[in-house]
Amino acid sequence: MSIRAVVQGCGHAVPTKVLTNFDLEKLVETSDEWIVQRTGIKERRVCAPGESTGSLTVQAAQEALKASNISAEELDLVIVGTVTGEFIWPSTACYVQDQIGAKNAGAFDISAACAGFIYSLQVGAAMIESGVAKTILVLGVDCLSKQLDYTDRSTCILFGDAAAGVVLRGEENTDRGVLKTVLRSDGDGIKHINLEVGGNRYPTGSPEAEGHRDKLFMAGSEVYRFAVNAMSDACLSVLSQAGMTIDDIDLFVPHQANLRIINSSAEKLGLPEEKVFVNVHKYGNTSGGSIPLALYEAEKEGRLKKGDAVLTVGFGAGLVWGANIIRW
Repeated sequence: MSIRAVVQGCGHAVPTKVLTNFDLEKLVETSDEWIVQRTGIKERRVCAPGESTGSLTVQAAQEALKASNISAEELDLVIVGTVTGEFIWPSTACYVQDQIGAKNAGAFDISAACAGFIYSLQVGAAMIESGVAKTILVLGVDCLSKQLDYTDRSTCILFGDAAAGVVLRGEENTDRGVLKTVLRSDGDGIKHINLEVGGNRYPTGSPEAEGHRDKLFMAGSEVYRFAVNAMSDACLSVLSQAGMTIDDIDLFVPHQANLRIINSSAEKLGLPEEKVFVNVHKYGNTSGGSIPLALYEAEKEGRLKKGDAVLTVGFGAGLVWGANIIRW
């Protein structure tokens, strides 16, 4: 008897503080026109004092549980995709598990940067399909504003903070659920997006850390070239494995990194504009929070309905990338 991991409900949380392009004009040499032309971003949300990865993730978790009509005690597992944990360790998932009262659940984080939700969703789905768990909370969150250099216009204009996620539950004999996933990586790309200081190689405040970056670094042109190819590659691979074509997809929800990357990927796949969901203009690149936040908003706007086939794709530091097909 086949079991699939079916989305029961979504939740989200974004910081209260809005950082517009005009605000950034006061911090770094840039302009609203320059940012919009190159990225499509008009504003982003950033954590105010008292807001953090943990606080946003708890809010998103509570909303997802309420939307699913499922109690925290019913959860078997909490998975959080993040690279900006509430602490270096223990996991943010353990913090969330405690705060929401999921007393019967295991908890762990997955580090896959902007593809964190893609990876986390597949792990959750596989756990359900194998019978290890029945009900799982899967969240994606990042608060990269706390790791940015606001004198570096190549990075500070791009990123915002957000958390979002879904509750998965195993259902028998259904055509809904996580249908297929592909996961890819290329560790040679570590040099293109990273934060050097803070880990074991260059501990914070240590002599080894001197001369190394303690803020997010990204080689923009290299990442752009990689992203366009990676996104189309992952999408075509997951469609092939699922025995589907792009015409079978009702909505395309890509990682919201850059409007030009989204448009290039959609064009390569032959997707019309009405099948592509975009909210990068409102939030910027929220890394692990990007795809689940877009799924949440797409459902709220009525663009994602029960039974729809949605194709998600993400890429990020690692380098890692991947895609899911979900029957909503």
